[in-house]
Amino acid sequence: MQLYIGNKNYSSWSMRPWVLMTELAIPFEEIALRLDWATDSPFKKTLFELAPTGRVPLLVDAGFAIWDTLAIVEYLAESYSDRRVWPEAKKARARARSLCAEMHAGFGALRERFPMNIEASLPKVGARCIAEFPAVAADLKRIDGMWTEQLAESGGPFLFGPFTAADAYFAPVAARLMTYAPPIGAAASAYVERVLALRSVRSWCDAARAEHDFIKEDEPYRDAAS
Repeated sequence: MQLYIGNKNYSSWSMRPWVLMTELAIPFEEIALRLDWATDSPFKKTLFELAPTGRVPLLVDAGFAIWDTLAIVEYLAESYSDRRVWPEAKKARARARSLCAEMHAGFGALRERFPMNIEASLPKVGARCIAEFPAVAADLKRIDGMWTEQLAESGGPFLFGPFTAADAYFAPVAARLMTYAPPIGAAASAYVERVLALRSVRSWCDAARAEHDFIKEDEPYRDAAS
């Protein structure tokens, strides 16, 4: 299988299946494309030849394209049932899917105000956004509560005990919290540290820091922070 991804420093959506497949030792070929939203860019041209969305991540298995992260996760779960992509228990699987779907469809304020930028450190931006945008504070409160409740129920170390797709889905959030350093509770903070310490996440973040590829559209706070 080939996994098409964007810049590791910026592409939170790409990070999810990459971390999942790497952590669970699901074999794949990484095909990295430089993010470029122009319709005639090599990025768009390459992706449009494979799928109708022109976006990453994109999983291609023997010519068959899967272009949505939740669909990719389910395809991997069916293809590699021995890797335990989802929790074993039926209700835990349902809860894990619910949390992933909530992340997939929601948290718009967090996405907009805290865009993923792994190589940057922007705590002042984080503090300002929380003060100025109540929706950001609300998103953070929900994530903090979600993680704290689920960790208490599962006993950790991850959301459903062992690492699952749910943890891969929230890995980009952990990266955002590292960059913007907002205040969160002790349980959530410890969870962020454990996610960032995963072999797969460390590998992704190391590669992101090594890119040194400035893309202005993905760095709305660079001038303000400099």
